[in-house]
Amino acid sequence: MTSSPSLKTSTRTSPRDSRAATAGISGTAAMGSESPVDAAVEPPGVSTSLPASPRQKDASTREAALTVLLRRGEATAADLADHLKVSVQAMRRHLRSLEEEGLVEASCCGEGPGRPSNRWQLTTKGQGQFPDGSEDFALSLLESIAGNLPPGTVQELLAQQAREKADVYRRQLGTGSLQQRLEHLVELRRREGYVAECCADGDGWVISEFHCSVMRIAEQFPCVCDQELQLLRQTFPDCQVERVHWRLEEGHSCGFRLSPRTAA
Repeated sequence: MTSSPSLKTSTRTSPRDSRAATAGISGTAAMGSESPVDAAVEPPGVSTSLPASPRQKDASTREAALTVLLRRGEATAADLADHLKVSVQAMRRHLRSLEEEGLVEASCCGEGPGRPSNRWQLTTKGQGQFPDGSEDFALSLLESIAGNLPPGTVQELLAQQAREKADVYRRQLGTGSLQQRLEHLVELRRREGYVAECCADGDGWVISEFHCSVMRIAEQFPCVCDQELQLLRQTFPDCQVERVHWRLEEGHSCGFRLSPRTAA
């Protein structure tokens, strides 16, 4: 094993230092004259970096506002403006933009005389902008179950979860046409973190998911993907459901084809 070379302090003066010292002396002799070396030397504490653009400042203020709301729970536009040292008008503009993105929401609150003020707080989506270790926890939990409980326990738990989730989906989808139910499902899946879409395919439909919110877990536990297939089959008992694309095998998406069952 080789050791890293030790650092040594050198007292040798560099050519740049010599030139800077010489320039400083000549600058004192010739009052007001400035050498090129003097111009190149950056004064202590002065940054030569470019100032932040308006867009960068806006992004920074938005992120700071979300963090303050996370810490305080709720706040008015005036409270946020005072804390972040911006105008109330600018803060209201940021809050309206965040509201349009679904990251914050307001509730009307009357405090004393005068017009009621809005108190702002994070939505569930806004909370999701901050780091979340739930995926690591779920993965660790599955590993513990697989390593310490009888074989097949993970599969049994996932099958039970699929049945329960399918019941929830069926209640949310209602009794509309297959197209209506599929479009509603795609919207629900998007809210859960999937990038999903559906399109007609002959006499059936294909659901494609380009981003999977449980991809890391599925890579170590492919049985999660089997649970997804069973989930769709139980959500649409009036259809035959087959997998047509599997991201773990090839391609960039997972796909499922649903064909209406014909009456016997």
